[in-house]
Amino acid sequence: MPRKPLSQSRFNPAPGLVDFWNEIRRPNPYRWPILGLSVLPIAGILGWALEQQYYAEPERPRIAYITTLADGRSDAEIAAENRANQEIKDLRAAEEARIQGRKRDMYKALGRAAGMDVETMEREAEAERAAEAAAAKRRLDANARALATEGPGQ
Repeated sequence: MPRKPLSQSRFNPAPGLVDFWNEIRRPNPYRWPILGLSVLPIAGILGWALEQQYYAEPERPRIAYITTLADGRSDAEIAAENRANQEIKDLRAAEEARIQGRKRDMYKALGRAAGMDVETMEREAEAERAAEAAAAKRRLDANARALATEGPGQ
């Protein structure tokens, strides 16, 4: 289907502009206040939009290689570093468990003060935690079996 030129289209802005020009030229005492009030919303929106600032995210650094580990480390040095990191991880896990236990104690005290059966709630929460731990262990075991049967490079 051939397209009509814009001058023959119903979306042609020219007749609208001609009508506007004819109306603004007529001697009407309210034409300038009406025109001013008509321009205010657009001017307000543009003023607001132009004062906005947008900061682009900085360019990601390009890393050629990682230099945090010394070249030529022996297996004993690597094992010692792994043991030290594991000790730090265990200490963090113990501290996290202590904090979680303290939070549970505080919530129990709050529940008792509110008249709730905190012992039942604790048993249910412990059962949930045990179920989550068992599910995580099953997933780990299944992944280990899958790796053992497929091999590490496949």
